[in-house]
Amino acid sequence: MSSTPPPTPKPAKTAAAGVAVPATTTASGIERAHVEVVKGVNGLEKIILREIRGSSAEVYLYGGHVTSWKNEHREELLFLSSKALFKPPKAIRGGIPICFPQFSNHGSLEPHGFARNRFWSIDTDPPPFPTSTSAKSFVDLILKPTEEDLKIWPHSFEFRLRVSLSPAGDLMLTSRIRNTNLDGKPFTFTFAYHTYFSVSDISEVRVEGLETLDYLDNLQNKERFTEQGDAITFESEVDKIYLGTPTKIAILDHEKKRTFVIRKDGLPDAVVWNPWEKKAKAMADFGDEEYKHMLCVEPAAVEKPITLKPGEEWRGRQELSAVPSSYCSGQLDPRRVLQGS
Repeated sequence: MSSTPPPTPKPAKTAAAGVAVPATTTASGIERAHVEVVKGVNGLEKIILREIRGSSAEVYLYGGHVTSWKNEHREELLFLSSKALFKPPKAIRGGIPICFPQFSNHGSLEPHGFARNRFWSIDTDPPPFPTSTSAKSFVDLILKPTEEDLKIWPHSFEFRLRVSLSPAGDLMLTSRIRNTNLDGKPFTFTFAYHTYFSVSDISEVRVEGLETLDYLDNLQNKERFTEQGDAITFESEVDKIYLGTPTKIAILDHEKKRTFVIRKDGLPDAVVWNPWEKKAKAMADFGDEEYKHMLCVEPAAVEKPITLKPGEEWRGRQELSAVPSSYCSGQLDPRRVLQGS
């Protein structure tokens, strides 16, 4: 990790800090509104997305990092550590860090790559973005490698990220990564949306949708096992990469009577992580007891890295919803969520 962060880029033709972006009509005729650029912690620029019913999301240009997602009741749905440092080049602890071009230590780069501790720019003229979403509140960001990045990972790329908030308050992140090498060389990467969900009590949480799947256990030298339980529950540290996962995963919070639904495309794996007590105390930017109130479930492409030839583009999407949990014999019933749309 470099000792000094790259300079903040000057985003062209964007709103000045604190000034609401006016509604504009795009080529598709969709009116854009509910987007504001302001100064956040330590003066770092962030974009606030708001929907009419009251939901919101916040995205920092530093890291292209979503740090907040609130429902219509203004309840925070993502975990952000009270000790999170908003001081480049340190990554922000919590929210949704983007792991690119390397997940964890699956390669020779610094853990989780460098996208999460670089300054992104607002993309004022993104290429056509085919999507079925009805979201009017969204922002397009772009990351290109600096000269320093090219020294440690010698590949030219364009990473476009759209963060959008639907009228119902669903949060969607869509990444498009293109190989722009001029030397004809392909490149290979791994990727994850390192999403930190806010939960009431980790001991009251279960994850549905990963039953019977194979996983790599990062606590046992990435050895491969098969999940045996009917649902995943938590009573100690966990750090697993589930393989060949379904496009929909549910996190059930018994105490809050809330279910998070993760829908994903282009991301066959899912990482499940909670540091538990010992590792929590060892992290300077993480509260000693905060492990009780967070869970990472991370759509990822890890086991089979993505390879792009020059000019090729990869797309990976996650959509997050929070819905009231239904009950059946006193237990949370995820079937309606997992089998529904």
